[in-house]
Amino acid sequence: MKRHELEVSKREITGKKVRFLRRQGIVPAHIYGHGIESTSINVDTRSLKHLLAHVGQTDLISLKVDNSKDPVRVLMREIQRNPLNDEPLHVDFYQVSMTEKIKTEVPLVFIGEAPVLKKVKNSSIFHLIDSLYIEALPDDLPHSFEVDVSHLEELDHTIHVKDIPLGPGITLLSDPEQMAVKVAEARKEEEVVPAVVEAELKEEGAEEVGEAEAGAEAEAGAEEEK
Repeated sequence: MKRHELEVSKREITGKKVRFLRRQGIVPAHIYGHGIESTSINVDTRSLKHLLAHVGQTDLISLKVDNSKDPVRVLMREIQRNPLNDEPLHVDFYQVSMTEKIKTEVPLVFIGEAPVLKKVKNSSIFHLIDSLYIEALPDDLPHSFEVDVSHLEELDHTIHVKDIPLGPGITLLSDPEQMAVKVAEARKEEEVVPAVVEAELKEEGAEEVGEAEAGAEAEAGAEEEK
């Protein structure tokens, strides 16, 4: 697994004054975690942008705070951005325990070329989910899971969650019988997609409570930084 490192420094400036930091090319951030005290830090904007281009929410990051020899192992949890130019305004890093398992969503990456697309006229491949819910130790968290579609040769061929290789140390929490990929005729798209949309709506409904709580925390954090 590729190691990602970022040098940061402790931050004394808080409240409305943080806007001056941003003008100097510094993004205010926090380190938090279960059982630890939140720490305010400064992150160089250029270094942060480079990191954001290469990491996802399951990639471990080693934060070197004030050139400490003992880096803090974290996951990137939340990024607040300027809605006008997408520039990062604030970042939350979650400090992990390397001996405690983490439950998280891991994105799917679809690879290969499906023979059915050339063999069967008007055939299409429908991606019905875009991530898996898993549990693993921080060192075992993958950046993504690959889904190979190169063996899809006929209409109605499918790939289920249980068919996706996970790797050692990973426990699947998603439904193994859930369909991840399906081959269908293009004209049947109207039959396939509504079922997918309906499933997504159910998931969104279940996530609303979590999003509301996260929104409240973000709002509180933004007020603190203003």
